[in-house]
Amino acid sequence: MRLVNGYAIVWRFTIRSDAQHQFESTYGPNGAWAVLFARGAGYRGTELLRSTTEADTYFTIDRWDSEADFDEFHRKFAAEYTALDQQCEGLTETETKIGTFVKP
Repeated sequence: MRLVNGYAIVWRFTIRSDAQHQFESTYGPNGAWAVLFARGAGYRGTELLRSTTEADTYFTIDRWDSEADFDEFHRKFAAEYTALDQQCEGLTETETKIGTFVKP
C-alpha cells in the first residue's frame, strides 16, 4: 500500500495475550476500523504489522489523502469512532500514537 498524497497516522499496540485473533481481525485492512474509516472521503487503507521480535506488539498505519480528510472524517464520525475505541479497549495492554507523517 502506497502513501498517496501524503498523510499517515501510525499507532503502536501491545495486545493482550488472549486477543491476537480478535485484534488482527478488528485492526486489519478489512477489520472494523477500516470499515469505519472507509466511510470518510480520502481514506486509502490500513496496514497492520506485527513485530518479529515481540509477538504482542503491533503497528497500524492508516493512510489518508490529507490531514483535512482525516479531520473531516473524525468530526463527522466522532461518536462511532469513540464507540469502537471503547469496544476495543479489552484487546490491548497499551496503545500509543507514534505520530502523523506526510509524504515528502
